[in-house]
This record gives sequence, C-alpha cells and structure tokens, in this order.
Amino acid sequence: MKLLTHNMLTSKFMKGVTQGFPLGIMASEVKEVEVDYNPEFISRMIPKLEWNAVYQAAESVGKLDGLPKEIPANMETDETFLKKAHHVLMEVEVISGNLICPETGRKFPINNGIPNMLLNEEGV
Repeated sequence: MKLLTHNMLTSKFMKGVTQGFPLGIMASEVKEVEVDYNPEFISRMIPKLEWNAVYQAAESVGKLDGLPKEIPANMETDETFLKKAHHVLMEVEVISGNLICPETGRKFPINNGIPNMLLNEEGV
C-alpha cells in the first residue's frame, strides 16, 4: 500500500465512528520501489491530500527522509520538496502490517500491500 493510498482511506463507515481519519499504521514490512518521477502529478495531488496525515504516515514507517512538516508556499517550483513528496507518496510501500482506526482501535490487516477493510454486518 502506497502512502498516497493511505491518505485516502478512512474507517468512517464503521458503527460509532465519526471521522476515522487518519488511520494509524503499524508496519511489519516496508519497502521502497522506484517509480518514475512526475512533478506535475505530485504538485497536482498535494493540495488534495491531508498533509499532516502524510507526514504522520511517513514518520510511523520510518521514512520521513527530510520531508517538511508543512507544505512550502512555493511547492510547485520547489524541486527538492516535490522529489521528497514523490518518494514518500509513490515509492514507499507498506507490504504487511495493520491500519488502526483512531477512534476504536480496530486493526485492519495489510497483506501483500493490500489493506483489508472489510467488516462483517454488525460492524457497519
């Protein structure tokens, strides 16, 4: 699971959960996979993301690698920032571990890079 994907997941669909975001990450295996750098894509995605959650996710998997806590005002032209954001969002992958609901503590397993967020009927 790429950290870009993580930023779009929530457990809000569960009974009794009002926000369900950001999900915590307990990673048991993380790998880095090289992906072609596309600064236009990254600069268009960043405004759509919850940056604090990106930062927390990178920190929780030990891959901050100099990522700033806040988005620079000139981020569209800041090549260093865009490359760091690209690395964290596109190249860092959680292979196995758990996503954790911030409100209930429920764990959702990640296996082979795929988060399983299915619930049985009473959980919805």
